[in-house]
Amino acid sequence: MPRSGKIKKKLLPLDPIYGDRLVARLINRVMREGKKSLAQKLVYQAFEEIKKKGQEPLEVFKKAIKNVQPLMEVKARRVGGASYQVPLPVRGERRISLAIRWLIDEAQKRPNSQYHTFAQKLAAEIWDAFQNQGGAVKKKEISHKMAEANKAFAHFRW
Repeated sequence: MPRSGKIKKKLLPLDPIYGDRLVARLINRVMREGKKSLAQKLVYQAFEEIKKKGQEPLEVFKKAIKNVQPLMEVKARRVGGASYQVPLPVRGERRISLAIRWLIDEAQKRPNSQYHTFAQKLAAEIWDAFQNQGGAVKKKEISHKMAEANKAFAHFRW
C-alpha cells in the first residue's frame, strides 16, 4: 500500500474502429516490441474472419471472453513446511486479463498446417471460445477442476 494514498487506475483509450476498451486490451496484449499498428492489423483481420462467418465480431469476442473467464483459481500458500494449493475467487480485472492471455496463448499453439496467419489462428480460437470449445475454455475448466480438487485447503485462505 503506497503512503501517498490510493493509486488511480489509468483508463485505456478506446480502439479506433470498434470503440471498445476490451478490444484495445486485446490489441495491447497481441502487441510485440511496441508494434501497435501491426497488432491492430492482426486483430482487425481476425475480426474480419469472424465477420465472414455471418456474426458480429464484437459480440462474438465479448461472448468468447465471457466463456473463458475463470471464476476460481489456485494459489500456492506455504503453511508450516508444506505448500498447499489454496482455491481463491478471481477478481474482475484479473478474469479479463487471464481470458485474453489464454485466448492469445492457445491461438499461438494452433498448428501452422491448418491456419496460415496469426489472424486466422486468433479468429479460430475466438470462434471456438464463442462456442464453448477450444484450448482457452479447456484451460478455464482445468483451473476450476484444480480449485474443486483443493477445496479442502480453502481454510488456509488469507
